[in-house]
Formats: sequence, structure tokens, C-alpha cells
Amino acid sequence: MNHVEKISRALEKYGLDAMLVTSEPGERYALGFLGEGWLVVGKKGAHYSTDGRYIEAAQKQVTGVELAQISARQSHLTLARDYICAHGFEKVGFESGYMNVEQYQRLKEVLPCQLVPAQNLLTGLRACKDEEELSAMRRAQEITDQAFREILNYIRPGMTEQQVAARLVYEMMSRGARKVSFDPIVAAGTNGSMPHAVPGETVIQQGMFVTMDFGCIWGGYCSDMTRTVAVGQPTEEMEKVYYTVLQAQKAGIAAARAGVTGREIDAAARQVIAQAGYGPYFTHSFGHSLGLEIHEMPVASPSHGEIMPAGAVVSAEPGIYLPGQFGVRIEDVLVLREDGCEDLTHSPKDLIVL
Repeated sequence: MNHVEKISRALEKYGLDAMLVTSEPGERYALGFLGEGWLVVGKKGAHYSTDGRYIEAAQKQVTGVELAQISARQSHLTLARDYICAHGFEKVGFESGYMNVEQYQRLKEVLPCQLVPAQNLLTGLRACKDEEELSAMRRAQEITDQAFREILNYIRPGMTEQQVAARLVYEMMSRGARKVSFDPIVAAGTNGSMPHAVPGETVIQQGMFVTMDFGCIWGGYCSDMTRTVAVGQPTEEMEKVYYTVLQAQKAGIAAARAGVTGREIDAAARQVIAQAGYGPYFTHSFGHSLGLEIHEMPVASPSHGEIMPAGAVVSAEPGIYLPGQFGVRIEDVLVLREDGCEDLTHSPKDLIVL
């Protein structure tokens, strides 16, 4: 998986001679490789530096760029400087979203060029997944679906949230996940009213909702899903809230496609929850993009008025959170198309009672 040519072709649009890529996700996107290295992409070539731990693997896996190994005398920065000098690059973009002030000042001191904040160049490219990226995300989501299926056979009264979270990690890793895409959220009973509750020693009991938000990484790309299940028979209000969230999610999915704004997608779901009388208890956006990172752009939120592009992968995760009582969230992952969306998540969504 190599996107160096895409980056190169985008330079003209941003008025750049070259792009300096120094972040881990940027490196992975550009090269399909992680070697804690730096990449300089020009219009007619590229230069990648890594260290002795990764050079042999880079020689086998990285194509289409010049390779160099750093040493005590030649750092990533000095090698980048030499390449920029040799090609006469005057305007070089950098990943402003991944750089602190101290790092920027160091670049400014050493590099003989105008440094241009150009995070949008990579963010824009990464927003539209190609088929190779989607293939990895489908596999990651498949592993996550399988883990959910298995966890339903595991959860029972008397277990703690932490035990369930640990089992979710095991189920994903044992199926080929490289690692989790974020620490799993498992929230039982009243803890479910906190969208990002941390799994702890709370014991699962009859009559509780249990919300599980989890995902994994396969081929460098993330999955993400949330399901809320009932342990024992839920109350009438619990069922009402659950199916309100489900209808809101379905409304958002029906509105999700390329060419509309994130605000419009969010509004379709938010209206359902508001009409049911739970508007103040939907406290976050409908969804976020994901890919190499679990949170990317663009987002489906009330504040996002930009058009969603084809190929964007966006979560669909409305929720209702009643403080001191319980919470419900249901999350799928969607690929936006011109005529609608593809749902990568295949786990059932009707209320499951264990």
C-alpha cells in the first residue's frame, strides 16, 4: 500500500515543491510501512530515511523512493535538508497537525526553505479511502463482528466490566488483529450514562444494560463498533430508549452519502431522538471518520458544514445517556458513496437479551 504518487500529484494544488512527512500515520499512509522515519515527497521523486532497526525491512517493502539510513552524523533532519538542497525545493509543506512548537522551530533553523503548514494535504487524501484501504478495514471490522458474537456467549451476571473488556481484546487478537484501535469501553448499569466510561470492577447484574465499544487494527487500519445488550429482562423505558437510538441510527444511515454535509447526517439522527423527548441526552456527534487512526476527518456533527467526500469511512453512533440510570449507544461503520453508503458492520442491532 503506497500513496507517494497521490501525495506528489497533490503538491501543485497546494502550491508546494515538496511535502515533509514525519508522523507515524503519515508515514504509514504514504509508504504502507512503519520505520520511525522521515519522508520527503517531491513532484518527481521521494526520499525516505529510517534507522538500522528498520532498514532491511524497508529495502524489502518500500518501493518508488530513495532509501537512506541515519547514523550518528546524519539524522533524519540533516538527510531531509540535503535532499531539499539537492533538488532546490523552495516551498515545503509539513504536517502541522502532528508537530509542536519546539519541533517546528528546529525544522525552521535547519531546513533551507519556506515551511508551509500543509496538514490539509494529507488529511484530504486520507479522507477518501481507496479499495486497498477499504479491504483492510473490512477485515478489521469482520474481526470485530466475530469478537462480538463470541462475547455474547461469555457475558453473565457476576462478571466485572474489566473481565468483559479483557475478553474482547483476547477475542480480537486471537483472530488476527494487530492490536486494539483503542482501549475497549465496557459500561454496565448506571456507568452506561457516561459515553466514555472506563471499565472497572462494577459487577454485571440482572436487569442491567451493558454497553461495549471496541475495535481493532488489521493491516494498519481501524475498526470501531458499539453494541448495548440487556442482561436479563429490561424495563419498558430501557426498551423505549434502545429502540429510539436504533431508529435514530437508521435515520442517520439513510441520510449518509457523499455530497451532503456532516451536519445533515447528524441532524437526521438527532431529530429522531429529540422528537422522542431525549434531545438533551444525546451529548456527542453522530459520527467521526476513521482509518489509520480511530478519529480522523471529516466528521458527522452539528458543526461540520463541509461536504462529505466519496470514500469517506464514518462511524454511525447516536446514543442516549440518562445520568444515574443507564445509557444506550449503537455504532456501525459506513463507507460513503455517491448514492448512499455501505455498512461494514454486520452484527445484529435488534435488542439482545442475555
